[in-house]
Amino acid sequence: MSDVVLVEIADRVATITLNRPEARNALSREVLRTLPPAVQEADERDDVDVLILTGADPAFCAGLDLKELGARADNDDMAAPPEQRRGPLPPTIKPLIGAINGAAITGGFELALACDFLVASERARFADTHSRVGIQPGWGLTVLLAESVGVRRAREMSTTGNFLDAATALTWGLVNHVVPHDELLPFCRSLAADIVSNDQAGVRRILTTYDEGSLTTGAEWWDMESRVSREWMQSGARTGAEIERRREAVMARGRKQVG
Repeated sequence: MSDVVLVEIADRVATITLNRPEARNALSREVLRTLPPAVQEADERDDVDVLILTGADPAFCAGLDLKELGARADNDDMAAPPEQRRGPLPPTIKPLIGAINGAAITGGFELALACDFLVASERARFADTHSRVGIQPGWGLTVLLAESVGVRRAREMSTTGNFLDAATALTWGLVNHVVPHDELLPFCRSLAADIVSNDQAGVRRILTTYDEGSLTTGAEWWDMESRVSREWMQSGARTGAEIERRREAVMARGRKQVG
C-alpha cells in the first residue's frame, strides 16, 4: 500500500488515513489510484466490521490536486469515476464513518459525503468551490449535499463557494457530532465499538436498505451529474493555466474566510 494512504486495523476497525499533509491531503492521481482499493480491501477483510476515514492534520482533504490538474492538458482520469461506481469510493457493505479533522473542500467534501455519517473536529470546515474553480462536480455532490442539508442550503453552498464551520454544519445536519480536535478519533472509535457490538449481518442489511431506498428516485440524478462532469472535462472548458490561477484564488479566499 502506498504511503499516501495509511491503513490501521485494530479491534475490528479499519482506520484509513489520507497522508499527504504537506498538500492538505489533496487527491493526486496516486491517491485516486490507492484510496478506492484500500477501502475495498478493508471492507472485504474478515477481521473488520467498521471503517473510519480521516486525514493527516491539518486538513481532511483539500479536494482534487488542482496544482497537478493545472499542470496537464489531459485530465480525463481525474474526472467522474467509471460508470460502474457512484462517487469517489467503491460501495461498502460495512459502515464507513467520516472523521473530519479539518477542511473538507470540493472533491474532499464529496469524499466526506460518501461516508455513511460524519463526526467533525471543532476545526472542521466544509466548502464546495467547484463553481469558483470552474469545474463540475462528478462524485455525487449535488445528490448527497442536497440530501444532507436540503436543496436550498446545498444551492447556497455550491453557488457561493463559502465555507461552513463545524458548528453550523452540526446545526444544518451535515455532521452528527462536533467534538474537541484531540477527541475526534477516540470518539469515532467509540462509535465504531458500538457498531461492532451489534449483529453484523443485521447492520449490513440495514445499510444496504438505506442505500437501496436513497436511489429509488435519485438514480437518474447520479447518472446526469456523472455525464455532465465527463462532458465538461472532455470539452476542454478550462485550460490548465486557468485552473491553476483559480486554485490560487480559492486558497487565498479560504485563508481569509477561516483564518
